[in-house]
Amino acid sequence: MATRMILGAIRKRAVLFLPPIFCLSHPTLVIAEHEGGAVKAPSISAVAAAKSLSDDASISVLLAGSGPSLHEAASHAASCHPSISQVLVADSDKFKNPLAEPWAKLVHLAQQSGGYSHIIAASNSFGKNVVPRAAALLDVSPITDVIGISESHTFVRPIYAGNALSTVRYTGANPCILTIRPTSFPVSQKTVDSKPSQASISQVDLSTFDEDLGKSRYISHTSQDSERPDLGNARVVVTGGRALKSAENFKMLEKLANKLGAAVGATRAAVDAGFVPNDLQVGQTGKIVAPELYMAFGVSGAIQHLAGMRDSKVIVAVNKDGDAPIFQVADYGLVGDLFEVIPELLEKLPEKKYSIICIPSFL
Repeated sequence: MATRMILGAIRKRAVLFLPPIFCLSHPTLVIAEHEGGAVKAPSISAVAAAKSLSDDASISVLLAGSGPSLHEAASHAASCHPSISQVLVADSDKFKNPLAEPWAKLVHLAQQSGGYSHIIAASNSFGKNVVPRAAALLDVSPITDVIGISESHTFVRPIYAGNALSTVRYTGANPCILTIRPTSFPVSQKTVDSKPSQASISQVDLSTFDEDLGKSRYISHTSQDSERPDLGNARVVVTGGRALKSAENFKMLEKLANKLGAAVGATRAAVDAGFVPNDLQVGQTGKIVAPELYMAFGVSGAIQHLAGMRDSKVIVAVNKDGDAPIFQVADYGLVGDLFEVIPELLEKLPEKKYSIICIPSFL
């Protein structure tokens, strides 16, 4: 009976929130991140946020890097969203690696030539790294982690670990610089599938670019190869807490994620205990996620963790403690031993992967 309740939650659908539209007569610049010849999903969400400023907003996307991958990403940017009117490409070895100092100077250079009213980036590690430096060069105050746009200069952002929402109005000089929470500005499948007109692609004039790039240098980049979806963009997330007790027990959670086509997440306590790497951490100091289905096993529901997942469409919680705070935000809660519940789910789910988009009829 308990597992049927959890399996039933998998079928629940979510309605995408489309922010209201307001008027804006000035161009907007989106600072975009790319990888493997494509613009990353959080940057496309930043375009959706820029679109919500005005129906007829002129949106330019700024890309930087070097080599064929950059030009593939530029082609992708030119056709990935119908609202993009121009793609600006800075092709130089100075941008081969995404260091914040050269990127900030590039944004400053683009603003000097473009005169943008708004500059928008995703509130991820890339955006949080670049935006404060760019804002300092432009002598303006950025507004961070925006989750809603009320007017062209009025925004909603969470405070107190997401327990309250603050409405702020920007009264400074142009440009108004924002970082937006990508999960709050989803890009609908209809937009992705549409066939927009190709935006123009222009090269940024780097002849006046300052070559003194400051006090940092690129050392190396490491990543883990996995067939599972990226945690920040996954439509299903399966998260474990310290109650899993060991890295070996986390493999049960990984098996469940594989069957659901889900990403694996973890609490800070599980990361600090060394069960999983810190790139899987969900929470205020980790990744902010808002999947269609969030399954939490052995997660107590500390306020810092809730700040990273409370916007999930459907939340399922399994915990032995019936008074755990996670049950206050869960749509479905089961007081039980995760070491009994997870094996039962693994037994009843088929070997074939299913995503949240395609749910088998027996569920």
